[in-house]
Amino acid sequence: MEDLQQFKMEDLKIKLAKIKWVLTDCDGVLTDGGVYYGEQGEYLKKFNIRDGMGVERLRTLVQVPTGIITGESSPSVVKRAEKLGITELNLGVKEKKGVVNRILKRYYLKTEELAYIGDDVNDLVVRSLVGMFFCPADALPQVKAEADVVLTLDGGRGCFREMAEMIIQAKLKD
Repeated sequence: MEDLQQFKMEDLKIKLAKIKWVLTDCDGVLTDGGVYYGEQGEYLKKFNIRDGMGVERLRTLVQVPTGIITGESSPSVVKRAEKLGITELNLGVKEKKGVVNRILKRYYLKTEELAYIGDDVNDLVVRSLVGMFFCPADALPQVKAEADVVLTLDGGRGCFREMAEMIIQAKLKD
């Protein structure tokens, strides 16, 4: 049993080391999925600073950029992406598969070079297009069942950073 577990860990490290781009959903991954509304509509979203550091560390330590694909069209997400230097920002997306296909072509990526992190059923449509599919600990059960890695942290509580550190560690060990 221990040999099998060791084999699975080595296989995971090999897959992680191949990652050249990370795509993420926003609500439920970079946020806890909550949103505050006021009279004018969306008022606030809460982002985790550690996740932001994960975006920066991926970019600066191992030259892995991050993109966001979200069904929302939120000014808060635009501001957060600007602050983090994320230029691949896709808002109001109803069909994530088409966006991921365009990203694969635009950046000349192979499937195994792309990672995705999502928490809900609308994220599962990209599963076959990515080499690694991650989800937060509090993702829906059907998403957890399809994920390569179910992270130990919840959405908006550091799950992106947890994933980023796994990729960084695997790439720096090369």
